[in-house]
Amino acid sequence: MSQVNTLEIEAIAAEGHSASKQRLAAILRGTVFFSLLSLIVLTAIPYGTSRPWSIAAFVSLVFALAVLWLIEGYLSQSWFADSWPLVLPIAGLALFAFLQTVPLGNQGNPGGVGFPAWNAISADPYQTRFFVLELLALLLAGIMLFRTAHTERRLRITINVVIAVAAASALYGILRQTMQHGPGFGLAFVAADQGYGQFINKNHFAFLMEMSLGLVLGLVLGGGIRREQTLIYLAALLPLWTGLVLCGSRGGLIAMAAQVIVAALLFTRLVLMVGATEPQSRLIKIARLLPVRIGLILALIAGIAFGTMWLGGDRLASKIEESRIQLRTDDSALRLGASRNDVWKTTWKMFAAHPVLGVGMAGYWAAIPAFHDASGTMTPQEAHNDYLELLASGGLIAAALMAWFAVVVFRRIRDNMAAPNRFRRAACFGAAVGISGVAVHSLVDFGLHTIVNALVFTTLIVIATSKPQWENKPRKLHE
Repeated sequence: MSQVNTLEIEAIAAEGHSASKQRLAAILRGTVFFSLLSLIVLTAIPYGTSRPWSIAAFVSLVFALAVLWLIEGYLSQSWFADSWPLVLPIAGLALFAFLQTVPLGNQGNPGGVGFPAWNAISADPYQTRFFVLELLALLLAGIMLFRTAHTERRLRITINVVIAVAAASALYGILRQTMQHGPGFGLAFVAADQGYGQFINKNHFAFLMEMSLGLVLGLVLGGGIRREQTLIYLAALLPLWTGLVLCGSRGGLIAMAAQVIVAALLFTRLVLMVGATEPQSRLIKIARLLPVRIGLILALIAGIAFGTMWLGGDRLASKIEESRIQLRTDDSALRLGASRNDVWKTTWKMFAAHPVLGVGMAGYWAAIPAFHDASGTMTPQEAHNDYLELLASGGLIAAALMAWFAVVVFRRIRDNMAAPNRFRRAACFGAAVGISGVAVHSLVDFGLHTIVNALVFTTLIVIATSKPQWENKPRKLHE
């Protein structure tokens, strides 16, 4: 056999081996992708994954999927796609949180306890290390979704799964409100007068509704769906909005109002982008006029406000009155210090005492008693403001890392909002509206402490910032 024939055979064998590797890598990518979507569904069911056993199961499943991701990356020689700028600040936060648990020296063995005291920055090193595991699991889930949701079809599937999970949760919550009269309603620990949907905390339910509401608004207003699909998405919008109003979350209603304003403002930018990248119809030319855009914003805000008042009624008024009470400082003889105003003041004192390194991520509950000027009958477990809690728990270092992350997300959203592909713009638009709702609601609540909300929020970040591999030419979805 000649040397030329030998080289040809070796080249054909190498091509066949490479093709086999790529096929196996594609199978693994598909497996990881659909497993992540299944994980979104599963984490929503057991009370939003808020109990220790379910959180541990979530972390274990994500790390198991990461093994497949590593093998797929080895076969295709690519692990992170375009996610590095987003990965670095979160990985930095995880490393910083771990360093908060490192012992700084032995303080001795007080009280004859059989193990030395753990002298570390964190007030609760064990919880801080568990926080690191949760954060790494969410980071890995985001990286894997970046890597596997690389086509328009898969991104559409991801968005539809999030909307479907939220709509099912809303319908379950509405059924509970109308039909439940005792403990248990499909889930053992849901009480008739507690929480909403499958969530123990109604405010955590509101977070899921806000994020999904943003996705639906983005796809409908941004033209990311075909005309015949519009009614389907509007039908999904109805239970989301109804559940958000009926759950009685005041922070959720404030966040929804902010989302409407953000959606209206981004919509005007979207209209301008359509005019710049696609042939302008008469309708687009009219929509670009400033008086028309202002009128649309006001009409949208008025419509949402009227519908909310009509649906919420007296219940909404009572909730507003409760919020006034909760913001007052407690001056009673038995001073509880449990109002939001008191908790925020206490959290700020904690930050002032540990401004650089904080008291440890997830160590808030253990450090707060030293600063809580009250009777001790009720001790806050959370700050009811995730920004303040971040400052108190991680100090200025953690705040700087999250500011870095926010800047990267903002720049990615700005770029994707100017993309030539209509679905890319609409998906980014919807995810940005959902993110804005979480950003506002986190001023008064801590919904991202629930795993399903954190996972869906991670998904929104991926949708808003990724650059999938599809053609960049505009698509006419409404023809």
